[in-house]
Amino acid sequence: MRSSEAPLHVLFVCRQNRRRSATAERIFAKHPELDVRSAGTDDDALVAVNGRMLDWADVIFTMDDDQKRSLEARFPGNVAVADVICLDIPDRYLFLEPELVRLLEERASPHIERMLAAGR
Repeated sequence: MRSSEAPLHVLFVCRQNRRRSATAERIFAKHPELDVRSAGTDDDALVAVNGRMLDWADVIFTMDDDQKRSLEARFPGNVAVADVICLDIPDRYLFLEPELVRLLEERASPHIERMLAAGR
């Protein structure tokens, strides 16, 4: 639980951390009440997700169910994995592609705004 004055720690996870999660980090990092990071589940991801990231995050978003299953397999028993929110965004968009930006804002923003309003 975070205090209402501390930023909300948001982690976006995709497969390679090159397009979807990297785009999410770029667009949501502009929000003054958020501290945002991104990572990937593949071994060759630009930034590979690790347990410290999961522990740091107040909320974790995956782009599709493959990443959620990968997190469950790689970090069994990690309580943060149980609360992962899947955005159901397929891996067919380019970095900062307008349709990807629209989907991220449309699907992640309601969860983020609800958490900010709750002071969590």
